[in-house]
Amino acid sequence: MAGCLLYVVLRHGNLASDPNGPLFYKGWYHFFYQYNPHAAVWGDIVWGHAVSKDLIHWLHLPLAMVADRTFDKNGVWTGSATILPDGKIVMLYTGSDVDAVQKLDGELRAVDGTGMWECVDFFPVSTMRENGLDTSVNSPDVKHVLKVSLDDDRNDYYAIGTYHEKNAAFIPDDPENDVGIGLRYDYGVYYAAKTFYDQNKNRRVLWGWIKESDSEAADMQKGWASVQSIPRTILLDQKTGTHLLQWPVEEIESLRLNSYEFNQVTFQAGSVVPLDVGPATQLDIIAEFEIDKEALDKATGYNLTFSCSSSGGAVKRGALGPFGLLVLADDSLSEQTPVYFYIAKGPDGNLKTFFCNDQSRSSEASDVNKQIYGSVVPVLEGENLSLRVLVDHSVIESFVQGGRTVITSRVYPTKAIYGAARLFLFNNATEAGVSASLRIWQMNSAFIRPYPDLDNKPL
Repeated sequence: MAGCLLYVVLRHGNLASDPNGPLFYKGWYHFFYQYNPHAAVWGDIVWGHAVSKDLIHWLHLPLAMVADRTFDKNGVWTGSATILPDGKIVMLYTGSDVDAVQKLDGELRAVDGTGMWECVDFFPVSTMRENGLDTSVNSPDVKHVLKVSLDDDRNDYYAIGTYHEKNAAFIPDDPENDVGIGLRYDYGVYYAAKTFYDQNKNRRVLWGWIKESDSEAADMQKGWASVQSIPRTILLDQKTGTHLLQWPVEEIESLRLNSYEFNQVTFQAGSVVPLDVGPATQLDIIAEFEIDKEALDKATGYNLTFSCSSSGGAVKRGALGPFGLLVLADDSLSEQTPVYFYIAKGPDGNLKTFFCNDQSRSSEASDVNKQIYGSVVPVLEGENLSLRVLVDHSVIESFVQGGRTVITSRVYPTKAIYGAARLFLFNNATEAGVSASLRIWQMNSAFIRPYPDLDNKPL
């Protein structure tokens, strides 16, 4: 399996997990993360530390926090960082000294049936502007986002609502989509996410831990486990008012190399079309799809109960899907990871659009967890189906409809690696033809190396 080269906050080995305490301070982005300095497995958790000028190229510093106190002897766990009005930094972390735990009466917030919450985040988003907000901001044109990581299913959920400062109450806009039972940040292997307000560029930036999907034995053999996602901007989708939008930070575009354009490529039902972009292991893909209107008008009452996870994957055909991209595929298609749309249409003519990621044929390796991920994605009247995909050897991050729905997956091809990796369009619908326009960039690698002058390090 090829190693990850773009996904930048990865130490030189062992396990790196939860993002902690990201901030911008005196010209540097600081990133802290859960880290096992001894092995590529869970345990002996301390805080790693890296800095960057651009969120893409990173310099590693010595460990920031280690378990050297009585109250953190079992590990330096998840935490955060806050810059006070006087410029001082306050960092909070969790020590698991169970003898010192004191439970207080009452609960700030709970949702029945959601189990244990961890890595909670709470921040404002503007309903009027496309910029980030400092955590302290609240006003009539502000909504608040409550995010939790659920220990039961290891997914990150969020709810959008109103925060009433007087009684410290958060009221979700839609109780049926309350936190833990509704929307997710990401429908793949993305967990323990954390945001920070980047005052340098007036944006809120989201980090997430991309977990492994192979075996612990495989992690130990390769000597490392887990990476962090490319940082994402996060803001309210003002068109729907019900979703957040996530998008790779603009700095990732500095890694773009050769570009390829494909305009109005038509591919009929049951077809696969190769896209000649050279080696397809490190790509930034932007694509728009348009389904044949006549087939769309003719289809009625089809697959209203469709679900990505239980559908059987991209091999299962319907009148209006699946169609999309085959990434990290080999020439024979014996290995491939389809990322695709599927459209269902009700008797009333209403459309329901799904976006899925099918790992079932992503690798011929036997010790890999191969799931089918996905969700419904809102598509508004007049919108084409749009998709951005970042491909990096074993990581695929897909952003649909401007980031309303996001899926991250880890795949472990054995054939579709390095120069043997290919990219295809595919349409496995039974009736509808599809046209696509794409712009695709080969991507350079980010540098990740030790900080060169520890006598004059940041902070």
